[in-house]
Amino acid sequence: MKYQESGVNAISTELLAINLIGKSRALRDVIATVRRIANYDVVVSIYGETGTGKELVARSIHYTGKRASGPLIAVNCGALPDSLFESELFGHEKGAFTDARTEYSGLIQQAESGTLFLDEIETLPTKGQVALLRFLQDGQYRRVGGKRLLNADVRIIVASNVHLDKLRALPGQFREDLYYRLNVLPIRIPPLRERREDILLLAEYFLEKFRVCFNLQGKRLSQAGMDWLSNWDWPGNVRELENCIQRGLLLSTSGEIFPEHLQPHCATIVRPMKQTMEGINQLPFNEAKTQALDAFEWDYLQTAMRRSKGNICQAAAHIHKERSALGKLLKKHQIDPASFKST
Repeated sequence: MKYQESGVNAISTELLAINLIGKSRALRDVIATVRRIANYDVVVSIYGETGTGKELVARSIHYTGKRASGPLIAVNCGALPDSLFESELFGHEKGAFTDARTEYSGLIQQAESGTLFLDEIETLPTKGQVALLRFLQDGQYRRVGGKRLLNADVRIIVASNVHLDKLRALPGQFREDLYYRLNVLPIRIPPLRERREDILLLAEYFLEKFRVCFNLQGKRLSQAGMDWLSNWDWPGNVRELENCIQRGLLLSTSGEIFPEHLQPHCATIVRPMKQTMEGINQLPFNEAKTQALDAFEWDYLQTAMRRSKGNICQAAAHIHKERSALGKLLKKHQIDPASFKST
């Protein structure tokens, strides 16, 4: 099984702190906490919803601390087989069990002088919780099948999208003694909906990142696009926002990115001009007229629905069209009014 490992040469310590992008008080508090605790070898527990950036915070702690020159090993506990957790964590000797054909160093030894980051710690099975607790008590361990007691020089950081305090109250879910061992320095990362002032800063950061990646320097967010981004609740948080900006940049066929380019449920209806004007001019008149009219209708209807926030009656009144006629046009162009309700 392969795990992530990073060296300090890959990224500067100050850049990692800066990459926690935002101006909100909530995020500034997280950054201040990271800088305050980075040099102290105590267990850190990072809590936050999916996509909030828990691993980025863990990396910031590692690279702004005294262990920055050592390895950072990141592993998802949910991906570790229950029966092999101790072997993965502590390593094993050759012949320790049927498939142990060679010696394996284990995650703790791989992270020696550095940091071991255990993501989704809430998925750890009972047996794995016992093994981790035993190691945390004295920092010593034995490889599976080994007799020698080994000392470890490793910092442990764990992360969860569920606060462990809730799990320990449920029978058989999470050991209370392990909870107290892990919950020395808890850090809560606020979801994006609680720090809306950071949304457009992040959006611009990701937009510039993907402009360079895809060589699409001319594109920018429209005002309607920025309004939609600011008002969306972001259940997938920063990860969802990043994907959203990438999608919008690639689907937009003009210089501006509108809400219909950003929303995943609108991706199937966002369509480029079928022909450039030069291409249309090469077609027979009636065919060129049909294509140009079709493109005009689609763009016009998108604007009308965006302005009315998906209200068909309001849009029909504004463009002086019967509601039923507008409904037929929306159906013809596969435009879903519901997709505009949050714009």
